[in-house]
Amino acid sequence: MAVMILSGGLDSTTLLWYLCSKGAEVHALTFNYGQRHSREIEHAKKVVEAAKKAGFNLTHRVVDISSISHLISSGALTGEEEVPHGFYTDERQKVTVVPNRNMIMLSIAAGYAVKLGESEVYYAAHRSDYAIYPDCRKEFVKALDAAIYLATLFTPVELKAPFVDMTKAEVVSLGLKLKVPYELTWSCYEGGERPCLKCGTCLERTEAFLLNEVRDPLLSDEEWKKAVEEYRKYANSDRSE
Repeated sequence: MAVMILSGGLDSTTLLWYLCSKGAEVHALTFNYGQRHSREIEHAKKVVEAAKKAGFNLTHRVVDISSISHLISSGALTGEEEVPHGFYTDERQKVTVVPNRNMIMLSIAAGYAVKLGESEVYYAAHRSDYAIYPDCRKEFVKALDAAIYLATLFTPVELKAPFVDMTKAEVVSLGLKLKVPYELTWSCYEGGERPCLKCGTCLERTEAFLLNEVRDPLLSDEEWKKAVEEYRKYANSDRSE
């Protein structure tokens, strides 16, 4: 049995399938923290519906902590700045960092685990996000795991990040084997009717599917062609700098 953070994106959906395929009873939490759009939350609900239809044993709660947005609002995801286009290695991508987002959500998840009598909390941090997101790095996982253990000493809870040494392409490779319904996931920071295909998370997602030689099932054939064009454009631009 486990508590996990489910954003509705590619990585956390893979984590959900990974845990459920092992027979775990999963308690998934999706957070409204005042992000600029609710696309991922909507897709998280679709993912949970599909998981239940697949026979997986899970519960799902959407947790509204948007009242703290005025305390952590900055940058492009919770503030007023525009979402930058380009790869995560671009210095401009730092505006997509939400201060302490993962620590806040994981702390709540740890408290929820204690209430449920569970001993493990999971999240889908992976190696491809190290460059720009400090709270996806192994050092953060190790430090917060120790802090959560100390905070829950009488009913110990551990923090688990099974993808922390994997690239996003490797996460997708695992998900393809597990038959994860990636067509139900959402990654784009823009939050439009369709993915923008240019923001850091769109480009990272395109790269992951390209490296697995599979079309992103969320996209139509025409959108996939455009996504590959955008990826190559930004890749070539990045190499020329």
